[in-house]
Amino acid sequence: MNATAPTVADVVAALDSWYPPATAEQWDRVGLVLGDPGWPAGHLYLTVDVVPETVDEALAAGAGLIVAHHPLLLRGVSSVAATSWKGRLVHRLIRAGCALYTAHTNADTANPGVSDALAARLGLTDLRPLHPGEAEGTGIGRVGRLPQPLTLRELTGRAAAVLPRTAWGVRAAGDPDRVITTLAVSGGSGDAFLAEATAAGADAFLTADLRHHPAGEHLAAGGPALLDVAHWASERPWLDDVAARLAGRFGVATTVSDLDTDPWTLHAVQPPEEHHP
Repeated sequence: MNATAPTVADVVAALDSWYPPATAEQWDRVGLVLGDPGWPAGHLYLTVDVVPETVDEALAAGAGLIVAHHPLLLRGVSSVAATSWKGRLVHRLIRAGCALYTAHTNADTANPGVSDALAARLGLTDLRPLHPGEAEGTGIGRVGRLPQPLTLRELTGRAAAVLPRTAWGVRAAGDPDRVITTLAVSGGSGDAFLAEATAAGADAFLTADLRHHPAGEHLAAGGPALLDVAHWASERPWLDDVAARLAGRFGVATTVSDLDTDPWTLHAVQPPEEHHP
């Protein structure tokens, strides 16, 4: 490790160069959320969500900077008093000298970004953006080719095996025997891009937070098969990429959180119906 730790400002500058804040959606809130740019950042903690459990883990690790995907303060606030759970986290982090940085939709569109890490877990090659951005190779989602064709049933099992484990698991919609060669993926909520998955010529689209009516209408119109994964699981792979880049750039210790912050904690499969002669 480097004898002299980088400052928060040093790490923020690198992150801003990889995930330019100007490329975030207008409604989004990214960048340095709290902390002094001059604070040392010799241990970096990476997480999808900033919640009490991940803050506990970050402070226990001695982190000087948390790099999070989801904003803690997405909507405007007039108070960060310690009378709310978010206010209490802000106070805890400042008292501990731990800064907080967010890269959200700017990390979704970056290349490499959130969907590149998701595509890598599935072994996709020949990647192209699902919804291209302004710069070449950037944009929401990725479309690529599987190493070998799989049925939808087989692909669903493979996705469950290679993505982080959650109670949600992986569910699929479409003919289980449909052969999938080209797969579109999008980390996080992706049902706004169903039309793009169809236009891209994908055989299937893997994303999170798919809703009943948009999914049903998409399939009825002959669109690609769908795989619905837990939101957290679709974005967790990106943390490994960011941690590796930061460690390579600054020679600092990193902790990547494997705490499952998906809100769903139980999943029960209904038993098969009994058939009596």
